[in-house]
Amino acid sequence: MEPFDDENVPLFTVGQVADMLSLKQAFLRRIDDLQVVSPQRSAGRQRRYTRVEIRIIQQVATMADEGMTMTAIRRIIELEQQLAEVVRQRDELAARLSEVSAERIRLTQQLRSLLRRDDGDRAYSAGDEV
Repeated sequence: MEPFDDENVPLFTVGQVADMLSLKQAFLRRIDDLQVVSPQRSAGRQRRYTRVEIRIIQQVATMADEGMTMTAIRRIIELEQQLAEVVRQRDELAARLSEVSAERIRLTQQLRSLLRRDDGDRAYSAGDEV
């Protein structure tokens, strides 16, 4: 995958993100300080944001404009991330359950086939003794 295709590659500087979203750089530094979003740092210690983080920053800016505190915003973001992880785990478990159920059906059919064959062999053997 190319770096530009990966949403989790830290490519964007504070200035670029501030320009893209029409925000002040101080706002971006504040949400970093409050750990609402924690961008990676370049070798020169500059913040670098991913596209995923930029979407979160858009959400944070909207909530802040609606009058929410940064503490409340951080908690909402944390809960949304936890929910996304639980949904991912649920989907993974549902897929695994489906696989196990299909395997159980296959094994049940195989067992029935073997039992029918065994019953047929016994009937044939019983007929030989007569």
